[in-house]
Amino acid sequence: MTIRTMSDEYQIEIPPSFTALYTDVRRRLTVPLRELRARYEVCEDLANHLVDHATTLLFQLGVTEDDVLERCLRGLASEGSGVSPAEAGWIVHRLAELLGWAPLPEPPVSP
Repeated sequence: MTIRTMSDEYQIEIPPSFTALYTDVRRRLTVPLRELRARYEVCEDLANHLVDHATTLLFQLGVTEDDVLERCLRGLASEGSGVSPAEAGWIVHRLAELLGWAPLPEPPVSP
């Protein structure tokens, strides 16, 4: 009988900009790797989910792309959103990338 162990090969590449949210000054993770992966998947999924919402806001409200991103950031950064303020910044930055909107500065990194 052969016992197979599950591989720890994680197929999704986590971008350095997201890893930086959970890295200390010595470049060590401040959370377990499993938690980092889970948080990344939540944030990436949320950014992708917001693409349609952001596009709809742009046309329905007749505002600028920056206004839409700011509204999304305010909503995500509010208490009870389920993401940290640093994650909210990363999500909005990723959203802008997905939409091909004006490049934003890199998301803020929490210490």
